[in-house]
Amino acid sequence: MTREDRPPRRSGPVTGRGSAAWARLALLALAAGVLVPLVAAGLRSVLWVLLGMAGLALAAVGLWWALAHAGTVRMVGSVLCVVAPLAVLALYAAGGMLAPAALSLGLWALAVSAARAAVAPERAGAGHAPAPAPPPRRPWALMNPRSGGGKVERFRLVERARSAGVRVVVLGTGHQDVAALAEDAVREGADLLAVAGGDGTQALVAEVASRHDLPFMVVPAGTRNHFALDLGLDREDPAKALDALTDGVELRVDLGFAADRVFVNNASFGTYAAVVGDPAYREEKRQTTLRMLPGLLSGPQASRLRMRADGTRADGLQALLVSNNPYRRAVDAARPGRRERLDSGRLGVLGVRVEGAVRAAGLARGPHAAGLLRLTAGEVVVEADTPTVPAGVDGEHVLLPVPVVCRIVPGALRVRVPRGRGGTRWGGAAPDWPRVTRLALGRRAAAQDAARGGD
Repeated sequence: MTREDRPPRRSGPVTGRGSAAWARLALLALAAGVLVPLVAAGLRSVLWVLLGMAGLALAAVGLWWALAHAGTVRMVGSVLCVVAPLAVLALYAAGGMLAPAALSLGLWALAVSAARAAVAPERAGAGHAPAPAPPPRRPWALMNPRSGGGKVERFRLVERARSAGVRVVVLGTGHQDVAALAEDAVREGADLLAVAGGDGTQALVAEVASRHDLPFMVVPAGTRNHFALDLGLDREDPAKALDALTDGVELRVDLGFAADRVFVNNASFGTYAAVVGDPAYREEKRQTTLRMLPGLLSGPQASRLRMRADGTRADGLQALLVSNNPYRRAVDAARPGRRERLDSGRLGVLGVRVEGAVRAAGLARGPHAAGLLRLTAGEVVVEADTPTVPAGVDGEHVLLPVPVVCRIVPGALRVRVPRGRGGTRWGGAAPDWPRVTRLALGRRAAAQDAARGGD
């Protein structure tokens, strides 16, 4: 949550019976998730777990062959991706372990959900919320009618915004300088800048808003709109974002920079950036990706990046993702690819180095795999053996001179959101199991947790 969302600390208990109940449910579900396979198979359950991991490893090998090779090897890899998991499921079913495994996974999911509910901010304080922001007098919005398959027209965003007093500029079919349009709006007296479009367009206008310390409003009319998602906005009904004009609150969020390019989500380097840079990618994403990946992953033109971040060095990376605040683990089924918060003042770093089938199999270990690099940093320096390196900055392809310095500016952007948006956290916090345990033990433990500044 943001600094504005964070409730003031207290000297006494900050949680009620509801939090303790959720915490106890989380611990019970967690214990039951472990006990179910033990009851069903005893110590043999360890062998079943190893079998499942072996299936994941084989599927990872198949995925590597399918992506990094062409022809017969790609066909074999594609088959292995499908056959390995199905074979594991068939063995589980034959051994009577399919139902216990599914029940155990369900209990683990329940435990995680209950743990999040136990430490959710609305349970951790007195319901403090940011004060309503005064309505803007001269709001301005840029709208891209081609984003999101025509959401601007489908939801009548131009008409709705103008009826709310917004001066709207609609992007045409030719090239237009988005940042220049926003600067013109500021010179003409705009006191709020808004964008209905994709993340790349949002980043360009957000930089102008940040430079002039003006509030910025996101209307999620793009295809993905990850920034809007992490702000708690409804991507299925972008018109709801316009409620922020009359009933909004203001948040302070961070902005990331790759050289002089701002990003609200991430800057990617290496394999993905090279694929995005191909002219055919926009029209044929899948075919272009499959065509280019073998050469980019295992061919002579494969990316080999170097990275320095807060004392950590890594060489030979094929792909590197630097994000404005860290992403949650991709294995988080409830909220994959989400950020827990947007005001931590830290960059997220995810690097990938896979040099063969053995390393690919090791990816089944998850976050601790040897081919994965995960960390947070205040600054990241990207280096390569070429004078420039392709980058995808919020999905927009650019060439940046090496070395590329990525940095984050804490609290650089004022974002206005509807007061009644879907949630007050960015993407849900990771379960803090020690804290959940203290909550489950009772009010005294919760008070000790509060005294430590548990929030």
